[in-house]
Amino acid sequence: MNWFRRPAVLALRDRLVPAELGMGWAPFLSLAYLAFLFLPVLIPRIAGADWLPQTLLATAVFLPLYFRAYWASGRELVLIVLAMAVLAVPLARANPFSNTFVIFACAFAPHLASLRNGLILALGITAGFSLYILAFVRGAPLTVGITYLVGTACFVGSHFMRENQRKQVALRLSHEEVRRLAALAERERIGRDLHDLLGHTLSLITLKSELANRLWERDPQAARQEVREVERVARDALGQVRRAVTGIRAAGLAAEAASARLLLESGGVKFQYELAAPPLSPELETCLALVLREAVTNIHRHAQASRASVRLTGDGGDLLLDVQDDGRGGDIVPGNGLCGMRERLQAFGATLRIDAVRGQGTRLTVRVPQAAGAAAADAVTAH
Repeated sequence: MNWFRRPAVLALRDRLVPAELGMGWAPFLSLAYLAFLFLPVLIPRIAGADWLPQTLLATAVFLPLYFRAYWASGRELVLIVLAMAVLAVPLARANPFSNTFVIFACAFAPHLASLRNGLILALGITAGFSLYILAFVRGAPLTVGITYLVGTACFVGSHFMRENQRKQVALRLSHEEVRRLAALAERERIGRDLHDLLGHTLSLITLKSELANRLWERDPQAARQEVREVERVARDALGQVRRAVTGIRAAGLAAEAASARLLLESGGVKFQYELAAPPLSPELETCLALVLREAVTNIHRHAQASRASVRLTGDGGDLLLDVQDDGRGGDIVPGNGLCGMRERLQAFGATLRIDAVRGQGTRLTVRVPQAAGAAAADAVTAH
């Protein structure tokens, strides 16, 4: 399986099928249905003498059409679907399973922008092929029946799969839009806060500095008093800016968990979280939120998981953050993200443990000692 994850192999896959469709290896697995074309190997009496070279030639023509169909749209896609169906016509007399090409064509018909046009196209190519079979080929009723039945099933299945892909793409775009709007709103909030915080203070400093300058010659004592007042106001403003920056940098665990759910579920990963912990200081909560963000990003990018979960609980007085997934697991290569996690946690005396079993997933455990958790709770209470 590692062969399929090599960068060169993945790059080749994405050159044949657009990566933005999010279909992975499914288009390649679908080619297994071409095996029906070669069933005459098992039942030679039902096929013509030269069925094999004709089938191989038709398949060689079909494969470029098949992969091009994933990139095509509009008129080009209609022409490709028609060409797929036409391949079945000259092959029908030699190979009774030539309707496989018609069924593939029916599967691509829903990819048209209009479902109505796709349905008309599928019905048209199926009807045209059926008329040809009824007129020129033996065993026509059975072939026609199978073509209609399987072609309809493939059309419906492909339609719902396509709709699901569109929803996934829309969800990913929605997730990106939510993040963009959240960042925009945060910038506007920071701008308002800084204006409210510093506007009055800087005006006061300017006024008192001008007053001290005017008093400098005729009343040095009053001028010094104004300078001392400027110093006091400036120190107070510096403290307010530091507190504001701390609030700006703070990241909430609940908000991060909600963002993680949106990110993972947009990629088809079922996500659950439970945050049952005492009040935390902004510094500790921010640290754990950033660790959670990095862990979830790794799951999204690398784990190939179907399920993930996050739990924040108390364990014998210690705080325990547990992040699990059922992905591919395997060896963990330390990078900037993992090093950043450890550095942030060391400030609170916390430990980080990662257990990754190949094929069984990864578990990340953060343990914050009781003393650090208690200090965090006391800081919140005092605040």
